[in-house]
Amino acid sequence: MKPLNGIKVIDLTHMLAGPYAGMVIADLGAEVVKVEPLAPGEMTRGLLQSDPNYSFKDFGAYFLTLNRNKKSVSLDLKSEKGLNIFHDLVKSADVVLNNFSAGVVKKLKIDFDSLKSINPRIITCSITGFGETGPHSSRPAYDQIVQAYSGGMSVTGPDATTPTRAGIPIGDLGSGLYSVIGILSALLSREQTNKGQHIDMSLLDVQISLLTYMATMQTLSSIDPEPIGNAHFVHVPYNSFTTQNGFVVIAVITDAFWEALLDVVNVDSLRDSKFSKSVDRLKNQEFIEAELNKILSTKPSEFWIQALNDAKVPCGPINTFSQALSDEQVIHRNMVVEVEHPDGGTVKMPGNPVKLSYTNEDSYTPPPHLGVNTREILRDWAGYDENKIQSLINENIVQSVD
Repeated sequence: MKPLNGIKVIDLTHMLAGPYAGMVIADLGAEVVKVEPLAPGEMTRGLLQSDPNYSFKDFGAYFLTLNRNKKSVSLDLKSEKGLNIFHDLVKSADVVLNNFSAGVVKKLKIDFDSLKSINPRIITCSITGFGETGPHSSRPAYDQIVQAYSGGMSVTGPDATTPTRAGIPIGDLGSGLYSVIGILSALLSREQTNKGQHIDMSLLDVQISLLTYMATMQTLSSIDPEPIGNAHFVHVPYNSFTTQNGFVVIAVITDAFWEALLDVVNVDSLRDSKFSKSVDRLKNQEFIEAELNKILSTKPSEFWIQALNDAKVPCGPINTFSQALSDEQVIHRNMVVEVEHPDGGTVKMPGNPVKLSYTNEDSYTPPPHLGVNTREILRDWAGYDENKIQSLINENIVQSVD
């Protein structure tokens, strides 16, 4: 059993932020139905589709990962009959999720005001770059744009001359996760009010929220923070270091950790009492890090990680993806799962990090071929009989893979 069993979600999304939100909800047990345009379907199907390294049986890595546990209906939403079908599906749905540009849902007549007249309990969530209100609401935006616009890139990278985006698309992924939070909040609220509501989710809003305490530091001081690479603005040593065969990170946030670190590295020059307190180590950061790099470079990462762990000093290797995905802790937590392809074979991908103690089923269905569930969903959600469904297929209002 999964915690969201019985919740029905219509997923109109494409690319990353929206599909990721739908994936999380589907992993948690909701019945998530991708309502896609007629062939070739939503645009993410084509990403990396033919790449020799990053595809499997005509499904690219994007689509494989983001659309597991989902179903697919293919219909012409821009036609009058297609819109009527969509409205019939909404009558049975709990949530409609989209990441169209601002204004598109109203133009298509699938906005909250239109849908709540059909289903007063419907919850809608729209993910846009700048939100649905404000002077820039009509501007397009993607992950890197909001990373830059929010100030996040100004504190990322080695120095102020090299603003750098985060290695993972945190703008898109953060917005997907906040959308899930919003949807779950609206579902809980509906239990109390019996009313649905609309969620206006902005990539920029999420990025500003993720600035957290650093934004408050700026408002208090009027000083813009600058990038400091992998270091910390308070704690020393708190950085990445070179070993004989790679890199490790060490995070000394207390004086007790410092003393434990000294016992591991055994560097006489660092045992000076002027380094014993955190505030003094910060003043001598360059010297301390240089001395640590000297000693750490003499032995492999594995040696130092074992020694530091034995001494209870917070540390970790800087893994490649292949190292991280084969790590014993990652494997033990079922964070690499094998998901079937609808045409046979399996693909390994990240698992579900939400580990519940009771509703803890952890299962995955293949990402769907376009329209493979059209007949099923029109029958079970909209109540259409086979003759009506076949007629719609013949008129090319919907498509089905039989």
